[in-house]
Amino acid sequence: MYESELLGKLTLSAIPYHNPIIMGAVGMSAILGILLLVWVTYLGKWGYLWREWFTSVDHKRIGVMYIVLAVVMMLRGFSDAIMMRIQQASSEGTGHGFLPPEHYSQIFSAHGTIMIIFVAMPFFIGLMNFAIPLQIGARDVAYPFLNSVSFWLTAASALLVMVSLAVGDFSQAGWTGYPPLSETQFSPGPGVDYWIWSLQLGGIGTLLTGINFFVTILKMRTPGMSLMKMPVFAWTILVTTVLIMLSFPVLTVTLALLTLDRYLDMHFFTGGMGGNQMMFTNLFWIWGHPEVYIVILPAFGIYSEVVSTFSHKRLFGYTSMVYATIAIAVLSFVVWLHHFFTMGAGADVNAFFGIATMVIAVPTGVKIFNWLFTMYRGRIEFTTPMLWSLGFIVTFTVGGMTGVLLSVPGADFMLHNSEFLVAHFHNMLIPGALFGYFAGYSYWFPKMFGFRLDEKWGKRAFWSWLAGFYLAFMPLYALGFMGMPRRLVHYDNPIWQPYLLVALAGTFLIAYGIFCQGAQLVASIRNRAALRDATGDIWGSHSLEWSTASPPPFYNFAKLPQVESLDAFAHMKEHGILHRAQAPFSPIHMPRNSWMGVVMGAFTFAFGFAMVWHIWWIAAASALAILALVVMRANDENVDYMLSAEEVARCEKNTSQPATHTTAGHNDFKPITQG
Repeated sequence: MYESELLGKLTLSAIPYHNPIIMGAVGMSAILGILLLVWVTYLGKWGYLWREWFTSVDHKRIGVMYIVLAVVMMLRGFSDAIMMRIQQASSEGTGHGFLPPEHYSQIFSAHGTIMIIFVAMPFFIGLMNFAIPLQIGARDVAYPFLNSVSFWLTAASALLVMVSLAVGDFSQAGWTGYPPLSETQFSPGPGVDYWIWSLQLGGIGTLLTGINFFVTILKMRTPGMSLMKMPVFAWTILVTTVLIMLSFPVLTVTLALLTLDRYLDMHFFTGGMGGNQMMFTNLFWIWGHPEVYIVILPAFGIYSEVVSTFSHKRLFGYTSMVYATIAIAVLSFVVWLHHFFTMGAGADVNAFFGIATMVIAVPTGVKIFNWLFTMYRGRIEFTTPMLWSLGFIVTFTVGGMTGVLLSVPGADFMLHNSEFLVAHFHNMLIPGALFGYFAGYSYWFPKMFGFRLDEKWGKRAFWSWLAGFYLAFMPLYALGFMGMPRRLVHYDNPIWQPYLLVALAGTFLIAYGIFCQGAQLVASIRNRAALRDATGDIWGSHSLEWSTASPPPFYNFAKLPQVESLDAFAHMKEHGILHRAQAPFSPIHMPRNSWMGVVMGAFTFAFGFAMVWHIWWIAAASALAILALVVMRANDENVDYMLSAEEVARCEKNTSQPATHTTAGHNDFKPITQG
């Protein structure tokens, strides 16, 4: 009794000693974690990491930490994908694979949650953190401390998902968490609670990020940069922040109602007790479909930057790109019901949402044609970022066509919850979003660290990912037409197995692509002297981030640049305008680093873990600690400082680089008529 009062539902039985697969994964993770801690201790880097990274409010360093978090979670999410593919390939007829049904259900729930919320979201947020203030000529984001808090909330939520592997279990109700599966009657354990609190706390961090960057883009653009002079990537991020601010509160309320159902025995979504299960589905997808475009629109912005840069032409149809982005955002809120055409809403409702789904393909098609026209008669360089972009254009078009097919309610009735749907949304999210993030990572890496990535390993990674994707998911389209439902742990149709074996081979090829990306990073660090960016403009780009040193100084710009046209940096180069600030310099107002973001993240994790296990005293203490930190921060007047003009001059002298290019032809952008 004493133990239950002290530790709630948490007992030693929560650790899955009986499952060798889980314990093996936990043991391997623990060994890797210990080795990492020992290595950092051996190098004596704890003080450096604390001062320069963990407590930093510099948007560039926070962006890099977001990307590191995304990569770590991608490795976890991809390991789940491999296990699912092995299970399905080996569980036909008398074979039952190697995963118990309840473990398999946890894996596909965790895989979807991790890849959407803790890979796609942190990856693009990391890229936008790094690039957006530089692109709009700002010295930081509007709220630097809030930026740090947002990251540590996200990291705490991701850690909550990881801990569920070793303590308790994760949800078996799928990444969407539909009632009644997610109600206590069918999921009495802690799994759904882990899912709820990881999404809830991470969603709050994302909402704060959306508000932060919305204000940053609207209020902190450099003099002369009107909205229609912003890079397309900045436009896609602006629109994405609007989607975040409008949709994530819906997720917050939906999860809160489900929490009340589970914790206080309310019945918002209990069909037999006056609730409505379909209300959850509507609310979830009112958030969920804009979420699809929240992760894809930033990738569209990255493709615009990359295609223009490596075609050595200004982006075709800038204005139409902007309005297509806005149109996609508006339409994303009127298509949510196509996720459940089979609910019985009626022909009229289904027809409306089917037509709206078809219409949203039009602005997306506008973007595809603009990228193609940008490349037309350009001097294309097939660098790694450009290859990711070309792979996207071809593969995403296939996914778009299958989406139009699914927008027909009659076809959706036949293919709903089949492997065809699995192939379709992976066809949208991997080439549509993940390829874009890889392109942005390769494109901005020299700006982040001062040296570019190794091209040989980068191209190996691209071709492995591309070929692996087609092998892994094209068979699933065929399986969908053959009637195979999604999420099967076992099946008796021998005709399906060859397709699943091909899909498994594709998954292993993607794994080799991930290995190549790791090898690329190692090879690049080893050869960083030869790969160094000595100019700050290694690609011959057109936006303001490339007018600074590589990596940029912590204040970004000694003097805020004056923008006179679209493609501001290309304009400066074409007209011989000096883009590096010259003396005399002025003092610069800068934010101080803060330890409070890290500590808030730690208490957030403690709060979430305590709520999962009903350890009320820890939950209350953590909530009070977070509130106390908020009050302390609100009353702290020592949150910023003035960087003296002399210090600015010294930093500029140390980071000055010649404004010449190592690659001939990178300076000139071929002008074209704007569409």
